[in-house]
Formats: sequence, C-alpha cells, structure tokens
Amino acid sequence: MQSKAITLANRPVGMPKSSDFAVIDNPVPDPKSGEIQVQNLSMSVDPYMRGRMVDRKSYVPPFQIGEMLTGGCIGRVTRSNHPDFTEGDHVSSHHGWREAFTAPAAGIEKLGDLAAPASAYLGAIGMPGMTAYVGLLEVGALKAGETVFVSGAAGAVGSIVGQIAKLKGCRVLGSAGSKDKVDLLERELGFDYAFNYKDGEILSHLREGAPEGLDVYFDNVGGDHLQAALTHMRPFGRIPLCGAISVYNDTQPTPGPNNLTLAIGLGLTLRGFIVSHFGHLAGDFRKDMETWVTSGQIVGKETIYNGIEAAPEAFIGLFTGANTGKMVVNF
Repeated sequence: MQSKAITLANRPVGMPKSSDFAVIDNPVPDPKSGEIQVQNLSMSVDPYMRGRMVDRKSYVPPFQIGEMLTGGCIGRVTRSNHPDFTEGDHVSSHHGWREAFTAPAAGIEKLGDLAAPASAYLGAIGMPGMTAYVGLLEVGALKAGETVFVSGAAGAVGSIVGQIAKLKGCRVLGSAGSKDKVDLLERELGFDYAFNYKDGEILSHLREGAPEGLDVYFDNVGGDHLQAALTHMRPFGRIPLCGAISVYNDTQPTPGPNNLTLAIGLGLTLRGFIVSHFGHLAGDFRKDMETWVTSGQIVGKETIYNGIEAAPEAFIGLFTGANTGKMVVNF
C-alpha cells in the first residue's frame, strides 16, 4: 500500500513557502505484531510547527530535512495486529502530514464513540481546546466577573478561550485581523467587545472595551499586543503566555516590550506554558469540552482544506490570516 506524505524540503527563512515542502510516496506496510494500520481522516496544522522547522533546541526536537513531518491527526483503523484495536476504531495520533500509516499501537489513543465530527478532536475537543482550557483556568486562574482580553481571538485557541471565559461569567475582549472576524467574535461567539488590531492603536481599543482595566490577558500574539495589555492590566492581573505568532517568521531578534517594569508594581504574573505540562487534566477537559460542544455552548469554528497536497498551503495560511478557528486538512 502507498500513501502520499509531506516532507520538509528546506528550512524556511522568514515566511514559509510552498517550495519548502515536498510531496512523496510513502509505503504503508502490513502491521506486525503490536501494530495497527490507520487511514487518516483529518490532520492538524498549527503555528508551533513553525518553530520545529528551525534547527535549534526547543521543547520538541526540530523537523529534519527530507523526513516526513508529524502532527496531530484523527484516523480510522484499517487493519490491526493488536488486541486492543479493531478495524473501524477512531484513533488520535501524531502521525499527521500523511494519508495513512502503520505504527506501534503504543502512543496511539483510541477515541471510542465520537461525540462530534472527527475534526473537532483536532480543534475544540483536541489540543487547541485543551490549551485554551488549561491556559485560562489553570495558568490564568480565572474568576467569575473578571475582564479578559484574548489576542488572536478568531484562531483555534483564542476563539475557545473567549467562549470559556463567557461561560464562566466574564467580560471578554478579543482582537482579530479583519472585519469579518470581528463580526464573528461579537455576533456568533459572544464576545462583549472585539476589534481589528489593524485599525487604530491597540491600547485605545482596550481602554474603550475595558475602561477599568484587564484582569487576564491571554497572549497568542506577543509584540504590540503584549505591550498594550501590560499598560492596561489591573493590579494582580495574570498573563498566560501561550504564543507569539507575530514574531514566528522574524529573521532577526524581535525587541521585547519596553514596559515590563509595570509588572513589578502591579504584582502581575506572566507565565509561559505548554499544554503537555497539564496532562493530568486531560480527563476533566475532555468531559467538560464534549459537554459544551455537543450542547452548543461552545462553537468550534474550522477552516478546511482538502487533500494532502493542500497541507503546505493550509500551514502557510496560518501566518496570513487565512483561518478562522481551527485549520484542518481533510482526506
């Protein structure tokens, strides 16, 4: 059996290009003892993958030139040589960026009966949803009645952060990069105030949307968003540092905020985090998020590309604002 897959052809410099990727034919062998064969249904592309395309030490090893990329995916078992898996089982794995694969069953999660479409387990009920959940509730230590600002609010993580905050009884502000996304945040996702960060000063928008200041700033962007939020935080505010997509493609070191000293007098907490630090909360997250999604209390927005060949374009689109909600590639 043959499967198409994507490899890293070149290490991107600045914005990734389609020529930085290559499509190959990859053999998918019959499963040996303890292995399963899986046909992928949906795969995820995520901003953190950009860091893995640089040859430097980080919390995950870098991708290697010429090797198949990896990432989150949902698939269906087509053949099994393991007693715990049967043909037709839905599974979650990190064997993305390929149409099909054979691998040891260890490390592959059997999902059981799906409470939502498969792609939801890459978005709201998957890693982005759990990132939002632990980042806001654990790192951000959210309390009912507080005021929350989310940057990148129309993205996979930010859109869920805002909706959880609303469920918890908070006032929620969000930034996005187009009028359509701003309208989505306010009219469909329940944000109290949303703005296009390209229109006017970010700090002016924050002062308009939250005159009394911010208790929590959930940072997906970094740069000028972090600078503005620091200026508008209330005493003892919390800033979960989830991402900095504004600088991922920079070719030179990016200057940090010049107002960090405000954190001293205000008693602010700035804490970076990675979702894998909170594996012990996976069960609570799955139970809560499946309930919220199936009841309609949380809407998992998706932008869908079709076919493995479209995966590089989908990935590049993360950095040009092409996605609303979770970016997925369906097969």
